[in-house]
Amino acid sequence: MNRASLQRALAIGFGGALAVFVLLGLVFPGTLAGDFLDILTRESTLSSALRLSVPIAFAALGGIFAEKAGVINIGLEGLLIISAFVGVFATSLLGAGGETLGVSNVWVGFAFAVLASTLLSLLFAVVCIEFRADQIIAGLAIWLIALGLAPFVARVYYGSVNSGSVSSLGTWEIPLLSAIPYVGAVFRSDPSVYFLLVAVPLSWWVLNRTAFGRHVDASGENPRALDTAGVSVRKVRYQGVLLSGVLSGIGGASLSLGLGQFIGTGQTMVNGKGFIAIVAYLFGNYNPIGAFGASLLFAGLEAIQLRLQQVPGYTIPDSLIQTLPFVTVIVVLALVGRTRIPQAAGEYYESGED
Repeated sequence: MNRASLQRALAIGFGGALAVFVLLGLVFPGTLAGDFLDILTRESTLSSALRLSVPIAFAALGGIFAEKAGVINIGLEGLLIISAFVGVFATSLLGAGGETLGVSNVWVGFAFAVLASTLLSLLFAVVCIEFRADQIIAGLAIWLIALGLAPFVARVYYGSVNSGSVSSLGTWEIPLLSAIPYVGAVFRSDPSVYFLLVAVPLSWWVLNRTAFGRHVDASGENPRALDTAGVSVRKVRYQGVLLSGVLSGIGGASLSLGLGQFIGTGQTMVNGKGFIAIVAYLFGNYNPIGAFGASLLFAGLEAIQLRLQQVPGYTIPDSLIQTLPFVTVIVVLALVGRTRIPQAAGEYYESGED
């Protein structure tokens, strides 16, 4: 059996099993399948999935710009961590309930978070583009720097790896639309959800309908042709990586300021979302809309597993339920197989070289 046939068989099998599970939930509402279906159709589950998808989707969008430009940025996790911490830290320093130049300090902290992520991505870009460092190793270094630095500064300033509480971003509600059953949750969300719903189509438009998008595509596919056309490959790659920093910064800031606290225990509150973002944009085949769909899938599974843990009467260990999103990542990778990455991704290019 060839790869395509195997993937098709897996997809049919997985889809069939899911359909049977949903049917069982409809016929036997008191069972695990019934509880699962009930959780799936709750408005609160959709609301939670949208909120949880924000850091994953923003990091995925950033990863698309960087990798399509020719730079593999697996340091997305680190960018999310540093921005999540700086957002809360800057808000704490300024005063959580105050204003700076007429702007709420929460939003000033948000801006500092995006700036911190952008600066860290600039460091990554310089190391990879100017000094020809291995992009995978450099990306891991960015992650490890953020993973060590954020909890360390938190411990020095707060006395704990977890920060104190600050004001959150709150909720923006659109009258009338928010009253629509189920989908009304979309119009009664964290501000970052609205940012995401704008960023996804905007990113698609930039990549597919602008000269900059064509330059990004050429930089990752055929940098020599782009160079011959008189466009600086180095400049385009810097722009792609810096965009990954800006977008990841929005995702990380939304994660911590949406909650009003930075949690630095374990792998921090980011907890692998940057790595899942890489899977999301690979699953979406470098399409922002596909990446958003994959991010929403993984976030939805996380929202479901959080609610499954609260359902009494089952002997399934919480630790097993918590693996649900990650098992799905493995299944998705098996179904997708090899996504074709840009031809020149990960390769150094010097202008004028043969």
